[in-house]
Amino acid sequence: MAHCSFGYKPPKKVQSNNGRVLALPLSDSESQINFQHCDRKMTNPNLVSAFQGLIGDANVLVDDHDKTPFLVEWRDKFKGATPMVLRPGSTSEVAECVRLAAQHDLKVVPQGGNTGLVGGQIPNPDGSEIVLSLSRLNKIRNIDPEGYTMVADAGITLQAIHDAAEKHDRLFPLTLASQGSCEIGGNIATNAGGTAVLSYGNTRDLVLGLEVVLANGEVWHGLRTLRKDNTGYDLKQIFIGSEGTLGIITGASLKLYPAPAIVEVALVALDSPSKALSLFSLAKSHAGNMLTGFELIPDTGMQFVCEHMEQSRYPFEAPHPWYVLIEISAGTKDIDVASLTETIFTEAFENDLLRDGLLAQSKAQAEDFWRLRHGLSEAQKFEGGSIKHDVSVPIAKVPEFLEDAIEAVQKAVPGCRPVPFGHMGDGNIHFNITQPKGADKAEYLAKWDEVNRVVHGIVAHYNGSISAEHGIGILKRDLLAEVKSTTEMNMMRSIKAALDPANMFNPGRVL
Repeated sequence: MAHCSFGYKPPKKVQSNNGRVLALPLSDSESQINFQHCDRKMTNPNLVSAFQGLIGDANVLVDDHDKTPFLVEWRDKFKGATPMVLRPGSTSEVAECVRLAAQHDLKVVPQGGNTGLVGGQIPNPDGSEIVLSLSRLNKIRNIDPEGYTMVADAGITLQAIHDAAEKHDRLFPLTLASQGSCEIGGNIATNAGGTAVLSYGNTRDLVLGLEVVLANGEVWHGLRTLRKDNTGYDLKQIFIGSEGTLGIITGASLKLYPAPAIVEVALVALDSPSKALSLFSLAKSHAGNMLTGFELIPDTGMQFVCEHMEQSRYPFEAPHPWYVLIEISAGTKDIDVASLTETIFTEAFENDLLRDGLLAQSKAQAEDFWRLRHGLSEAQKFEGGSIKHDVSVPIAKVPEFLEDAIEAVQKAVPGCRPVPFGHMGDGNIHFNITQPKGADKAEYLAKWDEVNRVVHGIVAHYNGSISAEHGIGILKRDLLAEVKSTTEMNMMRSIKAALDPANMFNPGRVL
């Protein structure tokens, strides 16, 4: 681990080695996308026609209105420009587009559902890159219920993956708030985490094989469904979490699990994160891998959700400092999950860990509890600016980290409202800080780098990570060398140079 002082002020502009601006965090007032700087060679009508000949006129978007949805990140932090958006409909069409792009030395930004949070899927604002959307690759290729596997296109939504598995009484456990719009290829490219990691692992633990278009237009057909394959390097792992910088994922073989036969969901109130940690240890010791969710929620976040999100109401008669959403599930009805949950609750109350607790009595009530958790990110928008962090620390250090970080940011920005929430069961906390009431949003967001240094410095103190599940993209690219050793950076650069020597895929992201 490199020494992490975070004692610097990152420049406002993130630049590549050749000096071109890669991306700019823009304020709300800079809402107009500027298309006039698009690279002249890429607006060449002959080049547009060449792509149209490969994938059809309707799938090469050049109109500004048509391109806009692909150029703005959902939080409006990154905005870009591009001369064209390509929408191939098959792996072979992706490969043909990549070969043509390589022939003309074009830079390509692969994009899935455009739900990323670090700007990696947004092209540069100077219009020097083309966007290649995978959204038309949206089919389930095969489901093997007996073998517990599924093969799917990269552009299919995570929700569609869930629905397809459910029809066969199977479960694909990756669960995200954005699952209705995020796509499995993007999930794999960013090694998405989610709420079920403590039982099933990250996305990389759910992938058996990949199909990838390489920078020279070749296709690696690696869609095996083997649980064991020890023949050389595990190449799929190179592309998982690579954020589109090494190749374009066009298909994936996925692990399935038995659909839960019984699910118990509870929402409990506590005094502190330290008691939440003790509760986690208690629940894990009783439930083991049947503990499929353990989500920490602060009262500030609960207030935001109940005030701003539809179908959400305060679950308890009175507010409490902290809450934990607990899910325990079993793949067979032979296990008495209700009694197990009752045992955990009884011991927790006896050990003075809980203030109050609610156990969902129906699927609808369980969904209501999860709605409170999933509404946390969206609800913060209604309270003004929010400076966000996706960090992880060792599970046992979560309470200490929260205590130190909350105190530090409140000292740095008096009146700010910390909203730390997330996957306490795997040490991943979304440490978001909402602006003080009545503060100017732009002035508050101008403190982003300052607050980042404060939070990331504390993360480093606890040997944590500055990106637990969202990735690096553009947002954290300049921080990577602060937390990785020279050896690690050189290895990553060597892999990039070997697989993408022309730096065609997602240049300036990650590295």
